[in-house]
Amino acid sequence: MEMTFHEAEFNLQKSCEQILRALPDWFGMEESTREYVEAIKEMPTYTARSNGKVIGFISVAKHHAESAELYVLGVLPEYHRNGIGKALIRFVEEDLRKNGIRYVQVKTVSPASGNEAYAKTYRFYRACGFSPLETIEDFWDEWNPCVFMIKNI
Repeated sequence: MEMTFHEAEFNLQKSCEQILRALPDWFGMEESTREYVEAIKEMPTYTARSNGKVIGFISVAKHHAESAELYVLGVLPEYHRNGIGKALIRFVEEDLRKNGIRYVQVKTVSPASGNEAYAKTYRFYRACGFSPLETIEDFWDEWNPCVFMIKNI
């Protein structure tokens, strides 16, 4: 499979939305999905492609001069477990590092929630080198405890 990576223009918003909608175990709440789609317009977005088709993306929020957040990301389900997500994260981290970013964070639902989809996400981030920093039980709501994870890049 051939992939290319590049910083996306906001006209790729529709492709990113299609990926989010293909992942209902993670992005099944309509209001939240719409908020992510709107946010993508304003953020640098990196994509992974196969044969010209967007198969994965990461949108980045830059909170400070030395830190950024992987705000929303997804890979089409049929491409899971093929190293695409890890490769995309490595690409984004390298680009951020070149631009003076030293720390990258992600937020995800804590594995303590019992949600197996998010337990997989947590394990994925750990495999990518992220460490848990803090869990806030009511950051989103009481049934979705948020774990903040960080990585020095």
